[in-house]
Amino acid sequence: MSKRAIIPTELRRAAEQLKMSPAIVSGDHVFLTGATGGDTQGQMPADPEAQIRNAFEKIGLVLRAGGLTFRSIVEMTTYHVGLRDHFDVFDRVRLEYLSEPCPAWTAVEAAGLRREGALVEIRVVANNDPNC
Repeated sequence: MSKRAIIPTELRRAAEQLKMSPAIVSGDHVFLTGATGGDTQGQMPADPEAQIRNAFEKIGLVLRAGGLTFRSIVEMTTYHVGLRDHFDVFDRVRLEYLSEPCPAWTAVEAAGLRREGALVEIRVVANNDPNC
């Protein structure tokens, strides 16, 4: 089975620096690297809502670069530092980006994430059919 990377222009520098692909297309699915709440310039806001929006916006960049939309997402795993402190905000913002049928979702409390100051990391798997 062949695979190919999806690397939006806005994330190319980070992908090269970290030696990773923002997403890999493999068969019928696209596997996105976890997105934290830093903006595309690498700045990590202190505000949980800003971090959550940044993470979803970066997911959108990757999906669009692959010819997909948020409706293509079939599974989402979210990692939270202080899950209960920002879960209501996360849930409200999540529903601005995702619609019925919403993807399968697992939320996990984490002691910490790779990026200093990150409160959330979102990993998704999408269907590779742009008509989905």
